[in-house]
Order: sequence, then C-alpha cells, then structure tokens
Amino acid sequence: MKKDTELWFKYAEENLKSSEVLLNSSLFNPCLQNAQQAVEKFLKALLIENSVNLIKTHSIRELVGKLADLGVDTLISEDDTDLLDSIYLPSKYPLLSVLPLFMPDEDICRHCLNIALHVRAEVVKLLSTPSTVLPVA
Repeated sequence: MKKDTELWFKYAEENLKSSEVLLNSSLFNPCLQNAQQAVEKFLKALLIENSVNLIKTHSIRELVGKLADLGVDTLISEDDTDLLDSIYLPSKYPLLSVLPLFMPDEDICRHCLNIALHVRAEVVKLLSTPSTVLPVA
C-alpha cells in the first residue's frame, strides 16, 4: 500500500472511531459529520492507491463516480450516497442555513455509521487484494 494511501486510511479510521464515540455520547450532529468524513477519506484512499489525482470535493457521489470510471464498485447504494451527500454542509452550519429536512437522531447516526463500516470493509478488501487494484493507465 502506498504511503499516501495509508495516511488517508488512518485519517478515515480516526473519523470512524470519532463517529462511534460521538454516537455513544448522543452527539448526533458531529457523529454524522465524522461518518461522512470517514467514507469520503476511505474512498479517497482507494483513489490514491489507484494513482488517481484527487479532486477537492466532499461529494461522495463524485468520488463513487471516479471509482466507477475505474471499474471499482464501492457498493454504496444511490440512497446512501444521497444521504451522505446531504450531511456534509448541514452538519457544519447552524439551523436555518442549509440543514436537511431531518434532525440528526440515533437511528440516522447508526445507519450512517453502518455505511461507513461497510465502505471500510470493502476498501480493506480491495486494498488487500492486489489484483483488484487497477494498473496505472
């Protein structure tokens, strides 16, 4: 695994662990933000491992699209992608600015944490199987 991949993966792991701690403390808004950030960073780690130049984005849809262009299926449903993309800005700014049509609660946090855990498992599988890492074009 490339050194930069390892670093992005490490940061993603920190976001994932933070999300779990925040959920257990009933701090739902930052829990969601960290779950979204974990997914974003796991996907970016996979792009880096495949020698793709990173784009500055927080859009899970864009990252999934870049991976799909490489033939990598991250196994995130359309609904989960939409959910994660609806989290980034609303979790950073106060009420009546850009919040989604829901307030964070334990159920939505658990769902987002499960998405992040699933993405992590898929990325680990792809990174540990050399034949699934795409050659540089």
